[in-house]
Amino acid sequence: MDEEARLATPGLSISFPSRSRMSYGTIRDSRMGGDHNAKDYSDRGVSDEAGSPEHTDTESAVNVQKYDYDESRKIGITGATFLILNKMIGTGIFSTPSSIFAATGSVGVSLFLWVIGGVLTFCGLSVWLEFGLAIPRSGGEKNYLERIYRRPRYLATCVLASQMILLGFSSGNALAFGRYVLAASGTGIGDGWAARGIGVAATTFAVGLHAIFPKWGIRLVNILGIFKVVILIFIVFSGFAALAGHLRIPQPNNFHNAFELEVTEDYGGTGVYGYANALLNIIYSYKGWENANYVIGELKHPRKTLSIAAPLAIGGVTILYVLANVAYFAAIPKKDLATSEVLVAALFFKNIFGDSAGARSLPVFVALSNLGNVLAVSFAHARLNQEFGKEALLPFSRFWASIKPFGAPAPALFLHWIVTVIVLLAPPAGPAYNFIVNLYTYPGSWINGFVCGGLIYLQWKKSENWTSPWHTYLPITVVYLLANIFLAVTPFIPPNGAWDADGYPYYVFPVVGVGVLLLGAVYWICWTKIWPAIGGYKIVATRIIDEQGVEAIRYRKVKNQ
Repeated sequence: MDEEARLATPGLSISFPSRSRMSYGTIRDSRMGGDHNAKDYSDRGVSDEAGSPEHTDTESAVNVQKYDYDESRKIGITGATFLILNKMIGTGIFSTPSSIFAATGSVGVSLFLWVIGGVLTFCGLSVWLEFGLAIPRSGGEKNYLERIYRRPRYLATCVLASQMILLGFSSGNALAFGRYVLAASGTGIGDGWAARGIGVAATTFAVGLHAIFPKWGIRLVNILGIFKVVILIFIVFSGFAALAGHLRIPQPNNFHNAFELEVTEDYGGTGVYGYANALLNIIYSYKGWENANYVIGELKHPRKTLSIAAPLAIGGVTILYVLANVAYFAAIPKKDLATSEVLVAALFFKNIFGDSAGARSLPVFVALSNLGNVLAVSFAHARLNQEFGKEALLPFSRFWASIKPFGAPAPALFLHWIVTVIVLLAPPAGPAYNFIVNLYTYPGSWINGFVCGGLIYLQWKKSENWTSPWHTYLPITVVYLLANIFLAVTPFIPPNGAWDADGYPYYVFPVVGVGVLLLGAVYWICWTKIWPAIGGYKIVATRIIDEQGVEAIRYRKVKNQ
């Protein structure tokens, strides 16, 4: 005989079914990091249940949406590895070495920063593995922040939603795709409207493919993932050839006094701000290591898949990144590298293979790599947008959470497309790539810092009953926390040179980044206080997991009392 206890309070709907129909909350007690996980949804006004209980007088059913992904579409170890590779290997390694050397003015320091970037990425991976294997649900840090910061209710989710929706775009990769396509055609146009228009077309293609033909979207991600690795290996071996003297230009001899800090008109002398900016660009190049955490719900055997795929992808990428930078310094003079902006790889090919038509076509391969990154980013961030919709966090939540009509989160993909296109087209004519990169990367330092601080708290506070199949040792978490504090604070320190050397004041991207996070707090006030008071009710999402493990979300209008 089923027995249910129902709690009905403003904005809260929870049911406790009998053991014959095990609830997701019960599953979460053993799988999601301890007893306190079972309270997460009650704290946030989102409940889990396994049955279809009667509605209370204060509730009315709005709709039920099911999210039952076919087993053939779930992602295995190979697919997860390439999903991570595709987001990590994008525009960064082919474009950011220019700005990194320009900031440091030292070959040795630049290479050392790339190694530091790899070490920090592994530290971050350890933290995310501990959370991801304890809370095996799609959404990434959304779930982790909700587990840590349960008071004030919804605040952490709203802040993250603001960052992920407004700044989780593919604009930097799309713009670089346009630049490399134009470079291959022999057009020397910078970050103008032609490159941006091509970027819009690439984003539209990626979003449309994932929305209409989701299986083919994943297949193309895997194919381009292999292609990216081949391109990087080609660059590495070409660099070895350059070191042996096979160049169409005089030897640059960049490794002589490699750790000398040079200051010229084109590079060096930027101070602490420049080093922070360089490290942000490196973090951007490594970004994507957390990609599989966003789609854990679509992984086969999530714990096994994630614990194998993520370290494998990150280890391989770190080695390739360092060797690729050695190749660039072997073939490109310092001044040319510092002023090459996005087209580092294009200049590299020109110096080794000449200016023939065949050599000019090589940037097409880099452009395809950038396209793969656009595909991977749009796939992952759309799933996170969908999670926000599932939990009634967004206006018109049922629409954003829908997987109709092709079994893919088309509305959430469309939301990602809107933001990406706006960020591509909004900046004035002129250099925009570095600004877009910094704007994309910077707010993540704040989010990562709060996640690290939260993990330290969970491990220290015994009453939290935190458990996970993976354990991150305290020094690793502290190193990653301190790195993110450095990246969050130092961009506010004025550079040694001109304040607007990049075409915009140095403080624009940190101010905008912090402003977007604060906008999430403002939205929280509106969503939890103002709108319910005006409308007299709010939509509450109830997450249901049936006996077959199929997830559904029930939306209800709950009247304020």
